[in-house]
Amino acid sequence: MSFLCFSTMKEKNQHPKHLLLLILLPAILSLQSALAVDFVFNGFNSSDMLLLYSNATVESRILTLTNSTNFSIGRALYKSKIPAKAPNSSYVYPFSTSFIFSIAPYKNTLPGHGMVFIFTPVAGIKGTSSSQHLGLFNFTNDGIPSNHVFGVEFDVFKNEEFQDINDNHVGIDVNSLKSVEAHEAGYWPENSDFKKLKLNSGENYQVWIDYKDFFINVTMVRAGMQRPRTPILSVFYNLSDVFEDEMFVGFTSSTGQLVESHKVLAWSFSNSNFSLSESLITSGLPSFVLPKSPIFKSKGFIAGIVVGGLFVIGVCALFSLFLIKRHRRLAREREDMEDWELEFWPHRITYQEIEAATKSFGEENVIGVGANGKVYKGVLAGGAEVAVKRISHENDGMREFLAEISSIGRLKHRNLVGLRGWCKREKGSFMLVYDYMENGSLDKRVFDCDESKMLSFEDRIRILRDVASGVLYLHEGWESKVLHRDIKASNVLLDKEMNGRLGDFGLARMHGHGEVLGTTRVVGTIGYLAPEIIRVGRASDQTDVFGFGILILEVMCGRRPIEDGKPPLVEWVWQLMVQGKLMDGFDERLRTKGEFNEEEVERVLHLGLLCAYPDPNARPSMRQVVKVLEGKNDQPEESETEDMDAYLLHKLQSKEMWSDFSQTFGYGSAHPTFEDIKQSISTSMSLSWSNTSMVEGR
Repeated sequence: MSFLCFSTMKEKNQHPKHLLLLILLPAILSLQSALAVDFVFNGFNSSDMLLLYSNATVESRILTLTNSTNFSIGRALYKSKIPAKAPNSSYVYPFSTSFIFSIAPYKNTLPGHGMVFIFTPVAGIKGTSSSQHLGLFNFTNDGIPSNHVFGVEFDVFKNEEFQDINDNHVGIDVNSLKSVEAHEAGYWPENSDFKKLKLNSGENYQVWIDYKDFFINVTMVRAGMQRPRTPILSVFYNLSDVFEDEMFVGFTSSTGQLVESHKVLAWSFSNSNFSLSESLITSGLPSFVLPKSPIFKSKGFIAGIVVGGLFVIGVCALFSLFLIKRHRRLAREREDMEDWELEFWPHRITYQEIEAATKSFGEENVIGVGANGKVYKGVLAGGAEVAVKRISHENDGMREFLAEISSIGRLKHRNLVGLRGWCKREKGSFMLVYDYMENGSLDKRVFDCDESKMLSFEDRIRILRDVASGVLYLHEGWESKVLHRDIKASNVLLDKEMNGRLGDFGLARMHGHGEVLGTTRVVGTIGYLAPEIIRVGRASDQTDVFGFGILILEVMCGRRPIEDGKPPLVEWVWQLMVQGKLMDGFDERLRTKGEFNEEEVERVLHLGLLCAYPDPNARPSMRQVVKVLEGKNDQPEESETEDMDAYLLHKLQSKEMWSDFSQTFGYGSAHPTFEDIKQSISTSMSLSWSNTSMVEGR
């Protein structure tokens, strides 16, 4: 082991040399001469500048304060006093000390009591006692101001007499063993929780004690680790009444009925250089941790093996019995299963898992309410956050449930809400488990939020692009074509990175590519329904495009499709375009901020109108919509070619196309109303609402 030891004492004195200095001599004499003390001990020699008392010795270059002797004291001080306070002044010199110590237990012996780093005006151990007094004070002088003693204790015994906080603490002592402040031994890692350190484990610990500007800071960590930025003790205390002009500095410790060895392996001190501790050698030091006895030789181990073997045999027998019963139970349940349960069995999640995740479906975890039940936030056993939708069998709940697991349950895309699984507790009670979307739904960030949470123009375009990508995947990217049939802002959710994800596939339908979906019941949300749905009751790619067009307009305009006392959104935006005031339709809050590209705004609003055009044949495909939102500007070619962006831009700017916009609807306004739908569908047909109450355009 390599050790380094050096000691320096520097004095700075000023002497007059010429007449000018003689004139300034009174001012110079008024300044206190500063004495700087710096020393580093990387290991100790008997010849070092140390005063050793009682059981303190130097063994193998290690300062050992106590050994296995009961009721003993060990004290070691720097050989000479050091300046601690300016003469005839209350100014206390700052100081910084660091040392590496180990409190080593003895085998089969209970350890105790502790050690103290001290400043003391006198040498020797007169007036001190062992055991709980740590070789620092005794019964009669503890707490007397005339002691003029300052210390930092490392105590492994909880003594009620001194109001110790526990049996493993660090404390600041001033003239008494009743600490001014104490904290459990340990350290604060960077950006992490407090880590405890067991003082008498035999491990080597490094301690830093600094005093400056009336602050006493104490920091500790395992030797060899970087010094933590946060001290375990930081106390404002004026030591001017405690320190004399010169003080001894060193260590003291004691044993009682409980014994342990207190060792100091290295030590630095300075009242001028707070970085001197960096000279301490912290690696290659001896370890005093007791070796563990081989466990396989103990009687307890042998007994444990026998008992454990019998236990394993019993567990195996019980487990075999459990498997047999489970196999029989599953066979009985499988006989009672419906066909769809067998098809989607791999994604099933147990009710117990969901109940635990949502804390028994506590009301405090409700994050939404839909037409067929509530949505709860939950945390699965692995820590993953999820959203759980409970679906009742009423209001076509079973139909919605099967639509979700048969469509999104098999789809994987970054812009679709992920379905983790499903659960059926009993017939008519269903649950769907989704990935949790931290930032809620898009409509909350467009309509129902303050300005601090409102989406910017760039965010809205990016989210529209995300949703368009998800719809394109539904139409063209999977083995079957999926029609969402309910695209709207409240069904677009935002994840942690504010990416848009399309969710709520309760109305979705699948069919093969190239096939035409048959007529169905009219389902959807008022304000987002394409006119042909009302006329023929048949959903298609173009009805999804229509819904996406309405989504574009409501996101860009900050208005819902249908609002009381206002014209329908599409008709209003169309009229503004005809009047050459299209920018008046852009969200007034964003217009006020001014952080947008006017040309891009008009381009996207034109796209929204084109997607929501009454004639489905005039609407673009989702592939064409994605290209426009991606902002490509190639030269126009044939309208049937792959690159449709320039063609669409030409189409968007066609005055002739928009001149017949309202007449093409076949209704008195630019949108089918409640009355239109009531006249077009029978009472057996149903509408799906995003809220529990009938609200237009929500």
